[in-house]
Amino acid sequence: MKREINIGLIGSRFMGKAHSNAYRRVGEFFELPVTPVLHTICGRNEQDLKKTADSFGWKNMSTSWQHVVEDPDIEVIDICTPNYLHMPVAIAAANAGKKIICEKPIARNAQEAQDMVYAVAVADVVNMMIFNYRYVPAIRLIKSLIDEGKIGAIFHFNAVYYQDWLVDPHSPFVWRHNIEESGSGAHGDMNAHVVDLARFLIGEFESVCGLQKTFITHRPQPGKKEPAVVSTDDTCCFQAKFRNGALGSFVATRLAAGRKNFLRLEIFGSKGSVNFNLERLNEVEFFLHSNDKENGFRNILVTEQVHPYISNWWPPGHVIGWEHAFVHQFSDFFNSIGGRDANFPDFNDGLNCQFVLDAIQKSSDTNKWTALQNKTSFV
Repeated sequence: MKREINIGLIGSRFMGKAHSNAYRRVGEFFELPVTPVLHTICGRNEQDLKKTADSFGWKNMSTSWQHVVEDPDIEVIDICTPNYLHMPVAIAAANAGKKIICEKPIARNAQEAQDMVYAVAVADVVNMMIFNYRYVPAIRLIKSLIDEGKIGAIFHFNAVYYQDWLVDPHSPFVWRHNIEESGSGAHGDMNAHVVDLARFLIGEFESVCGLQKTFITHRPQPGKKEPAVVSTDDTCCFQAKFRNGALGSFVATRLAAGRKNFLRLEIFGSKGSVNFNLERLNEVEFFLHSNDKENGFRNILVTEQVHPYISNWWPPGHVIGWEHAFVHQFSDFFNSIGGRDANFPDFNDGLNCQFVLDAIQKSSDTNKWTALQNKTSFV
Protein backbone atom coordinates (compact mmCIF):
# COMPACT_ATOMS: atom_id res chain seq x y z
CA MET A 1 0.00 0.00 0.00
CA LYS A 2 1.28 3.46 -0.91
CA ARG A 3 2.23 5.91 1.79
CA GLU A 4 -0.31 8.70 2.23
CA ILE A 5 0.78 12.34 2.11
CA ASN A 6 -1.56 14.70 3.97
CA ILE A 7 -1.95 18.13 2.37
CA GLY A 8 -2.77 21.38 4.12
CA LEU A 9 -3.92 24.05 1.67
CA ILE A 10 -3.84 27.69 2.79
CA GLY A 11 -6.25 29.60 0.53
CA SER A 12 -9.59 28.48 -0.83
CA ARG A 13 -10.44 30.75 -3.74
CA PHE A 14 -9.17 30.85 -7.36
CA MET A 15 -5.74 29.25 -6.90
CA GLY A 16 -7.01 27.12 -4.04
CA LYS A 17 -9.56 25.60 -6.40
CA ALA A 18 -6.96 25.08 -9.14
CA HIS A 19 -4.67 23.27 -6.70
CA SER A 20 -7.53 21.26 -5.20
CA ASN A 21 -8.50 20.04 -8.66
CA ALA A 22 -4.90 19.03 -9.37
CA TYR A 23 -4.60 17.08 -6.11
CA ARG A 24 -7.75 15.16 -6.97
CA ARG A 25 -6.72 14.33 -10.52
CA VAL A 26 -2.98 13.71 -10.29
CA GLY A 27 -3.32 10.22 -8.82
CA GLU A 28 -6.05 9.31 -11.27
CA PHE A 29 -3.94 9.97 -14.36
CA PHE A 30 -0.35 9.56 -13.13
CA GLU A 31 1.13 6.50 -11.43
CA LEU A 32 2.55 7.97 -8.22
CA PRO A 33 4.70 6.32 -5.53
CA VAL A 34 2.61 8.04 -2.81
CA THR A 35 -1.05 8.96 -2.33
CA PRO A 36 -1.90 12.66 -1.80
CA VAL A 37 -4.71 13.18 0.71
CA LEU A 38 -6.82 16.35 0.86
CA HIS A 39 -6.56 16.69 4.63
CA THR A 40 -7.28 20.34 5.56
CA ILE A 41 -8.16 23.48 3.63
CA CYS A 42 -7.87 26.92 5.21
CA GLY A 43 -9.58 30.22 4.35
CA ARG A 44 -10.84 33.43 5.93
CA ASN A 45 -14.38 33.41 4.53
CA GLU A 46 -16.19 30.46 6.08
CA GLN A 47 -18.92 30.38 3.43
CA ASP A 48 -16.41 30.28 0.54
CA LEU A 49 -14.25 27.85 2.47
CA LYS A 50 -17.07 25.36 3.02
CA LYS A 51 -18.13 25.54 -0.61
CA THR A 52 -14.63 24.75 -1.85
CA ALA A 53 -14.10 22.06 0.78
CA ASP A 54 -17.36 20.33 -0.13
CA SER A 55 -16.80 20.63 -3.88
CA PHE A 56 -13.33 19.07 -3.85
CA GLY A 57 -13.64 16.67 -0.95
CA TRP A 58 -11.37 18.17 1.69
CA LYS A 59 -11.67 16.23 4.96
CA ASN A 60 -11.25 19.20 7.31
CA MET A 61 -11.57 22.99 7.32
CA SER A 62 -9.85 25.72 9.33
CA THR A 63 -9.82 29.51 9.44
CA SER A 64 -6.37 29.56 11.09
CA TRP A 65 -3.31 28.97 8.94
CA GLN A 66 -1.24 28.61 12.11
CA HIS A 67 -3.44 25.69 13.16
CA VAL A 68 -2.90 23.98 9.81
CA VAL A 69 0.87 24.50 9.87
CA GLU A 70 1.12 23.14 13.42
CA ASP A 71 -0.99 20.03 12.74
CA PRO A 72 1.37 17.04 13.14
CA ASP A 73 -0.70 14.95 10.73
CA ILE A 74 -0.06 17.35 7.83
CA GLU A 75 3.11 16.80 5.80
CA VAL A 76 2.77 19.35 2.97
CA ILE A 77 1.75 23.00 3.28
CA ASP A 78 0.49 24.59 0.06
CA ILE A 79 0.39 28.41 0.09
CA CYS A 80 -2.29 30.04 -2.11
CA THR A 81 -2.79 33.21 -0.07
CA PRO A 82 -2.40 36.89 -0.97
CA ASN A 83 1.29 37.64 -1.38
CA TYR A 84 1.87 39.31 2.00
CA LEU A 85 1.24 35.99 3.74
CA HIS A 86 3.66 33.92 1.66
CA MET A 87 6.69 34.68 3.84
CA PRO A 88 5.20 34.15 7.33
CA VAL A 89 3.37 30.97 6.33
CA ALA A 90 6.42 29.53 4.53
CA ILE A 91 8.82 30.29 7.37
CA ALA A 92 6.43 28.84 9.96
CA ALA A 93 5.97 25.74 7.79
CA ALA A 94 9.74 25.34 7.36
CA ASN A 95 10.27 25.66 11.11
CA ALA A 96 7.65 22.94 11.57
CA GLY A 97 9.53 20.66 9.18
CA LYS A 98 6.84 20.67 6.48
CA LYS A 99 7.33 20.25 2.77
CA ILE A 100 6.18 23.49 1.13
CA ILE A 101 4.49 24.49 -2.11
CA CYS A 102 4.09 28.22 -2.83
CA GLU A 103 2.20 30.09 -5.53
CA LYS A 104 4.00 32.74 -7.53
CA PRO A 105 5.32 35.31 -6.97
CA ILE A 106 7.33 33.94 -4.09
CA ALA A 107 6.84 37.11 -2.04
CA ARG A 108 6.30 40.87 -2.21
CA ASN A 109 10.01 41.59 -2.62
CA ALA A 110 13.42 39.94 -2.74
CA GLN A 111 14.15 40.47 0.95
CA GLU A 112 11.10 38.43 1.92
CA ALA A 113 12.06 35.83 -0.68
CA GLN A 114 15.60 35.57 0.70
CA ASP A 115 14.20 34.98 4.19
CA MET A 116 12.07 32.16 2.78
CA VAL A 117 15.01 30.59 0.96
CA TYR A 118 17.10 30.76 4.12
CA ALA A 119 14.32 29.16 6.19
CA VAL A 120 13.86 26.15 3.90
CA ALA A 121 17.63 25.73 3.58
CA VAL A 122 18.17 25.67 7.34
CA ALA A 123 15.22 23.33 7.85
CA ASP A 124 16.30 21.20 4.87
CA VAL A 125 12.71 20.77 3.66
CA VAL A 126 11.42 20.07 0.16
CA ASN A 127 10.10 23.25 -1.43
CA MET A 128 8.45 24.00 -4.77
CA MET A 129 7.40 27.17 -6.55
CA ILE A 130 4.25 27.04 -8.65
CA PHE A 131 5.40 28.15 -12.08
CA ASN A 132 2.80 26.02 -13.83
CA TYR A 133 3.37 27.40 -17.33
CA ARG A 134 6.65 25.46 -17.41
CA TYR A 135 4.42 22.38 -17.37
CA VAL A 136 2.52 23.11 -20.57
CA PRO A 137 3.76 20.45 -23.03
CA ALA A 138 4.10 23.06 -25.77
CA ILE A 139 6.52 25.01 -23.57
CA ARG A 140 8.53 21.82 -23.03
CA LEU A 141 8.68 21.35 -26.80
CA ILE A 142 9.97 24.90 -27.20
CA LYS A 143 12.64 24.27 -24.59
CA SER A 144 13.79 21.12 -26.35
CA LEU A 145 13.96 22.97 -29.69
CA ILE A 146 16.14 25.64 -28.07
CA ASP A 147 18.32 23.23 -26.09
CA GLU A 148 18.90 21.05 -29.16
CA GLY A 149 20.04 24.10 -31.14
CA LYS A 150 17.19 23.84 -33.63
CA ILE A 151 16.66 27.61 -33.82
CA GLY A 152 20.32 28.49 -33.30
CA ALA A 153 21.69 31.33 -31.20
CA ILE A 154 18.87 33.29 -29.58
CA PHE A 155 18.60 36.92 -30.65
CA HIS A 156 15.24 38.01 -29.26
CA PHE A 157 12.75 36.91 -26.60
CA ASN A 158 9.56 38.94 -26.87
CA ALA A 159 6.53 38.44 -24.63
CA VAL A 160 3.17 40.11 -24.16
CA TYR A 161 0.74 39.12 -21.43
CA TYR A 162 -2.67 40.72 -21.90
CA GLN A 163 -5.80 40.54 -19.74
CA ASP A 164 -8.81 42.86 -19.63
CA TRP A 165 -10.49 42.19 -16.29
CA LEU A 166 -9.69 45.71 -15.03
CA VAL A 167 -10.63 47.73 -18.10
CA ASP A 168 -13.93 48.65 -16.43
CA PRO A 169 -13.21 51.51 -13.96
CA HIS A 170 -16.15 50.27 -11.88
CA SER A 171 -14.46 46.93 -11.28
CA PRO A 172 -14.17 46.80 -7.47
CA PHE A 173 -11.07 47.25 -5.36
CA VAL A 174 -9.48 43.93 -4.32
CA TRP A 175 -6.32 42.93 -2.50
CA ARG A 176 -4.33 42.98 -5.74
CA HIS A 177 -4.83 46.77 -5.82
CA ASN A 178 -3.18 47.20 -2.43
CA ILE A 179 0.62 47.25 -2.58
CA GLU A 180 0.87 46.32 1.10
CA GLU A 181 -0.87 43.02 0.41
CA SER A 182 0.35 42.29 -3.10
CA GLY A 183 3.74 43.99 -3.51
CA SER A 184 2.83 45.00 -7.06
CA GLY A 185 -0.04 44.77 -9.53
CA ALA A 186 0.06 43.35 -13.04
CA HIS A 187 3.83 43.27 -12.72
CA GLY A 188 4.20 40.70 -9.95
CA ASP A 189 1.08 38.79 -10.91
CA MET A 190 1.70 38.43 -14.64
CA ASN A 191 5.39 39.18 -15.16
CA ALA A 192 6.31 36.55 -12.57
CA HIS A 193 5.13 33.97 -15.10
CA VAL A 194 6.87 35.64 -18.03
CA VAL A 195 10.17 36.23 -16.24
CA ASP A 196 10.24 32.62 -15.09
CA LEU A 197 9.55 31.39 -18.62
CA ALA A 198 12.35 33.60 -19.95
CA ARG A 199 14.76 32.19 -17.37
CA PHE A 200 13.57 28.64 -18.08
CA LEU A 201 13.86 28.94 -21.86
CA ILE A 202 16.61 31.50 -22.49
CA GLY A 203 18.71 31.96 -19.36
CA GLU A 204 19.53 34.55 -16.72
CA PHE A 205 18.88 38.27 -17.04
CA GLU A 206 21.78 40.73 -17.08
CA SER A 207 19.93 44.06 -16.83
CA VAL A 208 16.45 45.55 -17.28
CA CYS A 209 14.78 48.86 -18.06
CA GLY A 210 11.16 49.18 -16.93
CA LEU A 211 8.10 51.41 -17.00
CA GLN A 212 5.00 51.03 -14.84
CA LYS A 213 1.73 52.96 -14.84
CA THR A 214 -1.56 53.01 -12.95
CA PHE A 215 -4.24 54.25 -15.35
CA ILE A 216 -7.24 53.88 -13.04
CA THR A 217 -6.14 55.37 -9.72
CA HIS A 218 -9.37 54.85 -7.71
CA ARG A 219 -11.80 51.95 -7.57
CA PRO A 220 -15.09 51.44 -5.75
CA GLN A 221 -15.10 49.52 -2.48
CA PRO A 222 -18.04 47.16 -1.93
CA GLY A 223 -20.24 48.50 0.87
CA LYS A 224 -18.49 51.87 1.08
CA LYS A 225 -19.27 55.28 -0.41
CA GLU A 226 -15.70 56.43 -0.92
CA PRO A 227 -13.49 54.77 -3.55
CA ALA A 228 -10.17 53.26 -2.56
CA VAL A 229 -6.81 54.47 -3.85
CA VAL A 230 -5.11 51.95 -6.13
CA SER A 231 -1.46 51.66 -5.10
CA THR A 232 -0.36 49.01 -7.62
CA ASP A 233 0.37 49.14 -11.35
CA ASP A 234 -2.15 48.36 -14.08
CA THR A 235 0.58 47.95 -16.69
CA CYS A 236 4.30 47.19 -16.77
CA CYS A 237 6.56 47.27 -19.83
CA PHE A 238 10.27 46.49 -19.80
CA GLN A 239 13.27 45.72 -21.95
CA ALA A 240 15.98 43.28 -20.99
CA LYS A 241 19.48 42.12 -21.78
CA PHE A 242 20.26 38.46 -21.14
CA ARG A 243 23.66 37.15 -20.11
CA ASN A 244 23.88 35.11 -23.31
CA GLY A 245 23.57 38.29 -25.41
CA ALA A 246 19.89 37.99 -26.33
CA LEU A 247 17.54 40.97 -26.02
CA GLY A 248 14.04 40.92 -24.57
CA SER A 249 10.89 43.02 -24.86
CA PHE A 250 7.96 42.57 -22.47
CA VAL A 251 4.48 44.02 -21.86
CA ALA A 252 2.03 42.98 -19.14
CA THR A 253 -1.31 44.71 -18.70
CA ARG A 254 -4.77 44.13 -17.26
CA LEU A 255 -6.24 46.80 -19.53
CA ALA A 256 -6.06 45.04 -22.92
CA ALA A 257 -9.71 45.11 -23.99
CA GLY A 258 -10.77 41.83 -25.55
CA ARG A 259 -7.82 39.81 -24.27
CA LYS A 260 -8.62 37.34 -21.49
CA ASN A 261 -5.41 35.44 -20.76
CA PHE A 262 -3.31 36.17 -23.81
CA LEU A 263 0.32 35.27 -23.15
CA ARG A 264 2.30 35.23 -26.39
CA LEU A 265 5.99 34.39 -26.69
CA GLU A 266 8.13 35.05 -29.76
CA ILE A 267 11.66 33.66 -29.80
CA PHE A 268 13.90 34.50 -32.75
CA GLY A 269 17.19 32.71 -33.41
CA SER A 270 19.91 32.46 -36.04
CA LYS A 271 18.36 29.34 -37.60
CA GLY A 272 14.67 29.87 -37.01
CA SER A 273 11.86 31.07 -34.78
CA VAL A 274 9.20 29.72 -32.45
CA ASN A 275 5.94 31.30 -31.25
CA PHE A 276 3.46 30.32 -28.55
CA ASN A 277 0.10 31.66 -27.35
CA LEU A 278 -1.32 30.47 -24.02
CA GLU A 279 -4.87 30.83 -25.35
CA ARG A 280 -3.92 28.11 -27.85
CA LEU A 281 -1.75 26.16 -25.44
CA ASN A 282 -1.65 22.93 -27.43
CA GLU A 283 0.08 24.58 -30.39
CA VAL A 284 3.54 25.83 -31.32
CA GLU A 285 4.43 27.86 -34.42
CA PHE A 286 7.84 26.78 -35.71
CA PHE A 287 9.96 28.25 -38.53
CA LEU A 288 13.30 27.10 -39.96
CA HIS A 289 15.33 29.01 -42.54
CA SER A 290 15.55 27.30 -45.93
CA ASN A 291 15.47 28.10 -49.62
CA ASP A 292 12.40 25.95 -50.17
CA LYS A 293 9.69 27.83 -52.06
CA GLU A 294 7.15 26.50 -49.56
CA ASN A 295 9.12 27.76 -46.59
CA GLY A 296 7.11 29.36 -43.78
CA PHE A 297 5.83 28.88 -40.26
CA ARG A 298 4.28 25.50 -39.55
CA ASN A 299 1.85 24.77 -36.77
CA ILE A 300 2.66 21.84 -34.45
CA LEU A 301 -0.22 20.35 -32.49
CA VAL A 302 1.48 19.25 -29.26
CA THR A 303 -0.73 16.27 -28.40
CA GLU A 304 1.41 13.33 -29.53
CA GLN A 305 2.49 10.67 -27.03
CA VAL A 306 6.15 11.68 -27.50
CA HIS A 307 5.53 15.03 -25.80
CA PRO A 308 6.06 15.28 -22.01
CA TYR A 309 3.04 14.34 -19.84
CA ILE A 310 0.72 13.84 -22.85
CA SER A 311 0.81 10.02 -22.68
CA ASN A 312 -1.08 10.23 -19.37
CA TRP A 313 -4.08 11.91 -21.02
CA TRP A 314 -5.98 11.37 -24.26
CA PRO A 315 -5.32 10.12 -27.81
CA PRO A 316 -3.49 12.51 -30.17
CA GLY A 317 -5.54 15.53 -31.16
CA HIS A 318 -7.63 15.47 -27.97
CA VAL A 319 -6.33 18.68 -26.44
CA ILE A 320 -5.60 19.40 -22.79
CA GLY A 321 -6.32 22.63 -20.90
CA TRP A 322 -4.88 25.22 -18.52
CA GLU A 323 -5.65 23.18 -15.40
CA HIS A 324 -3.57 20.24 -16.60
CA ALA A 325 -0.32 22.16 -16.06
CA PHE A 326 -0.92 22.04 -12.29
CA VAL A 327 -1.51 18.28 -12.47
CA HIS A 328 1.79 17.86 -14.32
CA GLN A 329 3.70 19.92 -11.77
CA PHE A 330 2.19 18.08 -8.83
CA SER A 331 3.06 14.75 -10.44
CA ASP A 332 6.72 15.78 -10.41
CA PHE A 333 6.43 16.92 -6.81
CA PHE A 334 4.92 13.67 -5.53
CA ASN A 335 7.31 11.58 -7.60
CA SER A 336 10.19 13.44 -5.99
CA ILE A 337 9.06 12.98 -2.41
CA GLY A 338 8.27 9.36 -3.21
CA GLY A 339 11.90 8.74 -4.17
CA ARG A 340 11.67 8.97 -7.95
CA ASP A 341 13.76 11.32 -10.07
CA ALA A 342 11.98 14.61 -10.67
CA ASN A 343 12.93 18.21 -11.20
CA PHE A 344 10.78 21.23 -10.40
CA PRO A 345 11.22 24.95 -9.72
CA ASP A 346 12.02 25.66 -6.09
CA PHE A 347 12.32 28.71 -3.84
CA ASN A 348 15.67 29.58 -5.45
CA ASP A 349 13.83 29.96 -8.75
CA GLY A 350 11.23 32.09 -7.01
CA LEU A 351 13.96 34.29 -5.54
CA ASN A 352 15.81 34.70 -8.83
CA CYS A 353 12.52 35.65 -10.48
CA GLN A 354 11.87 38.15 -7.69
CA PHE A 355 15.29 39.73 -8.19
CA VAL A 356 14.28 40.49 -11.77
CA LEU A 357 10.86 41.82 -10.74
CA ASP A 358 12.44 44.09 -8.11
CA ALA A 359 15.02 45.35 -10.59
CA ILE A 360 12.26 46.27 -13.04
CA GLN A 361 10.42 48.21 -10.33
CA LYS A 362 13.64 49.98 -9.37
CA SER A 363 14.30 50.85 -13.00
CA SER A 364 10.79 52.28 -13.36
CA ASP A 365 11.30 54.40 -10.24
CA THR A 366 14.72 55.72 -11.29
CA ASN A 367 14.28 55.87 -15.08
CA LYS A 368 17.55 53.95 -15.44
CA TRP A 369 18.74 50.55 -16.60
CA THR A 370 19.21 48.29 -13.59
CA ALA A 371 21.70 45.42 -13.38
CA LEU A 372 20.87 42.06 -11.83
CA GLN A 373 22.89 40.39 -9.11
CA ASN A 374 25.37 37.92 -10.47
CA LYS A 375 23.94 34.97 -8.52
CA THR A 376 21.60 32.13 -9.32
CA SER A 377 21.71 29.98 -6.17
CA PHE A 378 21.20 30.96 -2.53
CA VAL A 379 21.52 27.70 -0.58
